Parts: sequence; C-alpha cells; structure tokens
Amino acid sequence: MDKIMTDAYLRRLGVDRPARPDAAALHALHLAHLLAVPFENLSVHFGEEIRLDGDSLAEKIAVRRRGGFCYELNGAFGTLAAALGYRVDFLQARVLDREGRPGIPYDHMTLRIEDADGGRWLADVGFGAYLHRPLAYDERGEQRDGGGVFRIEAADGGDLVVVQDGVAKYLWEERPRALADFRAGSWWHRTSPDSHFRRSLVCSLPTHGGSGRITLSGRTLKATGAAVAEDAPADATHTRELDSDAEVLEAYRTWFGMEFTTVPEAAPLPHGAG
Repeated sequence: MDKIMTDAYLRRLGVDRPARPDAAALHALHLAHLLAVPFENLSVHFGEEIRLDGDSLAEKIAVRRRGGFCYELNGAFGTLAAALGYRVDFLQARVLDREGRPGIPYDHMTLRIEDADGGRWLADVGFGAYLHRPLAYDERGEQRDGGGVFRIEAADGGDLVVVQDGVAKYLWEERPRALADFRAGSWWHRTSPDSHFRRSLVCSLPTHGGSGRITLSGRTLKATGAAVAEDAPADATHTRELDSDAEVLEAYRTWFGMEFTTVPEAAPLPHGAG
C-alpha cells in the first residue's frame, strides 16, 4: 500500500497517521476501523469479485467507501498496519458453532500484530460484535474489553482459541499465511448454499463508541444498546421494518455512509438448496 492509499485509508477512519507504530496507536486504529467501516456481505449478493490483495482491499474501503466480511476487513486492516510499520501475520481460523464444532479450514482470518516495542496483539476487525481493541496475544488470563470479557486459551492440536464471555468463538493456527491462501475459504462463503453469508444480507456497525450497534438485514433495521437510547442497557433492542426502497437506501446512506442507486437484494440460492 503506497502513501497515497494509506493516507486515504486513514482519512476514511478519521485518524491521523501515527507518530510511531506502538500499542496505543494500534488500539486507536482498531477501534476507529470498527466504528467507520461496516461489516457487510453485500458483495456476495451483488456477485462482485472479491480480490484478496492489499491494494484491492484498501481501494474498496478507502475509495469506494464500502465495508466487507472477515477476509476483506482483516486483510485490509493488516495491510494498513504493515504500511504503518507494524509486523503483521495473517492467521487462518475456524469458527466454532454452538456445539463447539469448527467450520471449514480458512473459515475466518484473524491477525497477529507486533508493535514497535515488541508487544504482540490479536487484532480482529472482521468478526462483527466482538473485540473493540486488540487482545494481548501472550496473555492467558481474563482481558476485559468494551466487547466483553475475553481469554486466549490453548486448544487441542496446538491451536489457540479465543473465548468471549465464556463462549469459545474460534480457534486458529499460529503459522503465518499469505492473503492468497484465504481465496478458497472466501470462494466457499461466496458460493456455497451452506454458507450463512449466502442466506441473508447483513450490514452492521457499532455506534456510540461501541456501546450500541446498528444492523440492517434486508429491510429490517435493528438498533441495540446505546443506539436505542443514550441510557439504554446493552441488551436493549429496537427493530423496525423499512417499507419503501427510499427508506432502505436512506438507511444505508445515513448509518453506513454507502450510496446505492437500487436496493441490495439477497441473491437466490442454487436450485434445490434448503
């Protein structure tokens, strides 16, 4: 990522270029990214090509002012962090279902980032309602964050697993990977009828510094936490159906800063998919 694109990306996040690649700057960048760049799977339903290289990912976010799903958001954030002087490893992860069963290989991408002082961090801006700031990678005790209480634990087979509020979320291998290694996982999530990304539209963004969240799924707009009201509890929710195309387009524009001329619609599943 060259300086022009790096500066454009930082403008999208609303932050200045860090004076040095230290832990404090990384934490600020992480939260700024979550608050500015939506988690969304619209490219899956638009049939858009998803190119997993740093320049393409940065262009989508910084120039086209879109969001993305995990491969795109973490791929782009990792590329930005590397351009700012951090050491970045892309790590392959597998999301755990409610029974603790892992998804496909390369089901998810997460990041290990080393700062200028040698601190190592687990960063992830592509997992929805999750971390607000990176976790200390080598810490095995509780780590409290705006997104909950987290622990990094050893898992069977030499992997690591992250636990959020007592629930194991995903496990990952520590071996660094290249962005291109995630193409098969990205392709599966874009094309398989078993992928939850194929089954519905989603566009979601934390609000109020992370204490609230706005989610647009198709024509359903859902607000949680402080997005309902400033003093609302974290589990407060408000949901409404948007009746007109104009309301849907305005919601994308107002809440997510994305301009569309036609309403995004869920692509049909392959014939015979249940």
